[in-house]
Amino acid sequence: MLEELSIAGLGVIDSASASFPAGFTALTGETGAGKTMIVTSLRLLSGGRADAGRVRSGSPKATVEGRFRVVGADGELSADIAELVESSGAELDEDGTVIAIRTVGADGRSRAHLGGRSVPVGVLGKLVSSVLTVHGQNDQLRLLRPERQRAALDTFAGSRAQNALTAYRKAREQWVTILDELDALRANSRDLAQEADRLRFGIDEINAVNPQQGEDEELADTIRRLSDLESIRSAAAGSQDVIAGDAGSVIEGLGQVRSLLEGAADAELQRLAGRVGEALTVVTDIGAELTDFLSGLPGDADALDQLLSRQGELKSLVRKYAPDIDGVIAWRDESTERLAQIDDPQASIDELERRSEIARTAVAEAAGKLHTVRAKAASSMASKVSKELAGLAMGDATLAVDVALEAPGADDRLTITVGDKPAHAGSDGADRIEFALVPHKGARPLPIATSASGGELSRVMLALEVVLAEPTSGSAMVFDEVDAGVGGRAAVEIGRRLARLARAHQVIVVTHLPQVAAFADNHLVIGKHSGKGAAQTSTVRALDRDERIAELARMLAGLGESDTGKAHAEELLSTAEGEKDS
Repeated sequence: MLEELSIAGLGVIDSASASFPAGFTALTGETGAGKTMIVTSLRLLSGGRADAGRVRSGSPKATVEGRFRVVGADGELSADIAELVESSGAELDEDGTVIAIRTVGADGRSRAHLGGRSVPVGVLGKLVSSVLTVHGQNDQLRLLRPERQRAALDTFAGSRAQNALTAYRKAREQWVTILDELDALRANSRDLAQEADRLRFGIDEINAVNPQQGEDEELADTIRRLSDLESIRSAAAGSQDVIAGDAGSVIEGLGQVRSLLEGAADAELQRLAGRVGEALTVVTDIGAELTDFLSGLPGDADALDQLLSRQGELKSLVRKYAPDIDGVIAWRDESTERLAQIDDPQASIDELERRSEIARTAVAEAAGKLHTVRAKAASSMASKVSKELAGLAMGDATLAVDVALEAPGADDRLTITVGDKPAHAGSDGADRIEFALVPHKGARPLPIATSASGGELSRVMLALEVVLAEPTSGSAMVFDEVDAGVGGRAAVEIGRRLARLARAHQVIVVTHLPQVAAFADNHLVIGKHSGKGAAQTSTVRALDRDERIAELARMLAGLGESDTGKAHAEELLSTAEGEKDS
């Protein structure tokens, strides 16, 4: 609930603050005093659009600060509010309240703070909207929209409708995903066929050459060697002849040296003999490696031409497909996988069509369940709202809630069959919800969008709020001149309904009707006076009982301080107090 509200630099309000107890609070005041600024300030806290034109002339910015009680009677936060508070880093006060602040600069820039932390306006609005709902004349007009009527019906139906709607949306999302894939595959079938041809050509070309991992680097090394075959052969052969040749080889010489040293009777020479043996082993190994190297060389340079030809084949692949042969092999493997996916587009289309029909059936079943829940709830809601309308001086008028299947359009790809009737699978179901007024028994229902007057629309909305509020409690509701266009007995009935609504909710009403204000538990008056120059300033003040009588007398056709006006106002207030206590 809203506990405190402070406003500075907004419209005609220079600086004002007010407390809002639980129950029913009426806001009254003369025309132009600034009553709508209270509603405007709450809309700003709810994330409404910032308008620099609302900033008071001469003020650098407008500031709205609200203190909201978000911890329930059980001392717990709701899951949604707890998540918002935690994610934004906001801090709650020890008494379970949180402070929300919205500022709008004269340049139109807006800032939001929640629990001492700067937050996006959307986060601020989401939290405030979860504990406070503003109903104004624009909201009454929005009630004419089919989507708002559907939302009202689903709210009345409660968790059954919500669960059915969630299941439907999940099934529909899966179906739409499949349809999108199918449409894309059909549209791109020619492109896919061309891509398959290109991939097949590349794969065949690479397989014809059959490159091996690292072959290009090994081949380059071999070619460099063969380019100077004779000089390499001469160097290797000469070295091998010196090491192990028949005429005075190094191996033979080292063998003789080792024998001589080992035969000497001297320790130092014996030690040197060991080192010569080590050298002999190393030289012997070198000789063997040179022999192997020579045996691996081709007999002539003819093999070079073959290797160069092979290198040309590999370079041709590298130019087309990747920087090196390893990359070429990787391209071939990836392309083979891709080709398997697109090589037969028609097979893929057939499979998606099969899956699409399965998904369509699931959507139709989910839509049918949702339709049944809504149709059942519509009858109950219409009955309860009609009962409320009877008490709001609307004669024999009743509300009819029609739940019909939305007819599909021509070539509608989201056509389903619910029961035995075709329907369009919209994002919120396959139903078309329409509220209609039945003026009297036996009359034909007429859509409220075309038949309801402003006063009737106000009463329909109030009746809906009373009915929708029955299962819940604790939230704050703000009504901006919900009594517009009504008077007399209807005004009294509106006051009664608001008082009844306030038993479970905090209700704040901006009103110009004394019959409504008399039923309030608390009464705030918006006053105005002229400041320096031509500037007007508005103030907000709580009234005691005597002051309420005076204000009600003013509202009674301007009777003001007259004894007759006060007597009439006191009678009106006493009657309302008596009804609330009964």
